[in-house]
Amino acid sequence: MPAIITDTLKRDLLAELKADFDSAGSEYYVGLGRSELWDDSDNVVTPTQSARTIDQFRRSLQGIKKIQDVSYIVPRNNWSSGTIYSAYDDNFSSYPANAYYVRTDANQVYICLQQGKNAAGAAVTSTIEPTGNSTAPFTTADGYVWKYLYSITALKANRYLSANYMPVELIDSADNPLETLQVNVQNAAIAGEVVGVAVTAGGTGYSSAPTVTITGDGDSAEATATISGGEVVKIEMTNRGSGYTYANVSFSSGAATARAILAPANGIGADARTDLRSSALMFNGRPDADEDGALLIGQDFRQVGLIRNPTTTAADSDFTGNAGSTLRKLTFQGGATAFTNDTFVIGATSGAKAYVTSADSAAGVFYHQTETTGFTPFQAGESLTAQNAAGATVTGSATLDSDQAATINRYSGEVLYIDNRSAVTRSAGELQDIKIIVQL
Repeated sequence: MPAIITDTLKRDLLAELKADFDSAGSEYYVGLGRSELWDDSDNVVTPTQSARTIDQFRRSLQGIKKIQDVSYIVPRNNWSSGTIYSAYDDNFSSYPANAYYVRTDANQVYICLQQGKNAAGAAVTSTIEPTGNSTAPFTTADGYVWKYLYSITALKANRYLSANYMPVELIDSADNPLETLQVNVQNAAIAGEVVGVAVTAGGTGYSSAPTVTITGDGDSAEATATISGGEVVKIEMTNRGSGYTYANVSFSSGAATARAILAPANGIGADARTDLRSSALMFNGRPDADEDGALLIGQDFRQVGLIRNPTTTAADSDFTGNAGSTLRKLTFQGGATAFTNDTFVIGATSGAKAYVTSADSAAGVFYHQTETTGFTPFQAGESLTAQNAAGATVTGSATLDSDQAATINRYSGEVLYIDNRSAVTRSAGELQDIKIIVQL
């Protein structure tokens, strides 16, 4: 039977996830992995919702970096002159084609309460960028009515502002002047407002504008009608009132009809996450160079994952460090000829085979094994050689001294998210900004 998951449930589920992130009992990490090609042309493969996909991700994992920050996010809509914007409507089932909120060049966010319209009721473009941080709605010269919601701080812009998304949150206690402005908006929100009236039928034969009456269980909502060509073409609020959980709109004459548009229960601005229909969280991970040897440099990765509560290999205890490697390491007896990344290392006695994820002739070989190589362990003292993908022996030989365990147990923790992508090469001195978006 037809059914929906409401925005309320989505927000509740996200709130539980964020609360778990904020708790002392859980640690979240971004995982980087897969140095091997997707296929001969390295075409990115779409991940599937299967246990095998998760296992394959684990087997190719290179290392993890702790995630320090998370935020609710919404689609980013930059204000642009000459654009038609929609007004907020409680009948939206998804984001409308014409955005109903904007981010300005000053990183201020405004919600549109009334669309600019001409005398004939046709929508006009927005030409005046909204400014200011008043808690009350205001009208710009192009006829649009805006309400300031919040400002994005420089820190949050750096962490969560991307080409397609921007942060949004509810402020419990202000830590800076911009957050204080948002708290002022939250506190000034009016529960049960009628934020607008939508014309559903314009009627005919009007020679003068009819009186608009708004009735319901609230107080004081008022609006005026404009006619053109004998029809009601637009209705503008003069008082949004308060306390409405339902409202009806009627006219003093004619056959025009309209419906009231109610604000969220606690009013516009009380919770910007509700006003802007947030249904996603962004986790921000920032791997910095090699993270003291935990992450690879000069190698690429093709998968990004979100991992909760990984453990160490040494004692199977919770890992709480900043970063850790998931790669085993082969060390050599005496000298060795140069092994190279993205070849295979072969054990002459054991027959073990593994991907060379990162090679250093002096330090040894960091490796991982998959279904392609098999999972046979190496044996101390055996001869090692390198092969290419075709199975031919290439430069690289040594005698195995030890097969050392990784810092992180790659099979531990919960994999919550997997993102397959084109190859990204990590370089020395590079701080990467990885944004993981969990969308409901």
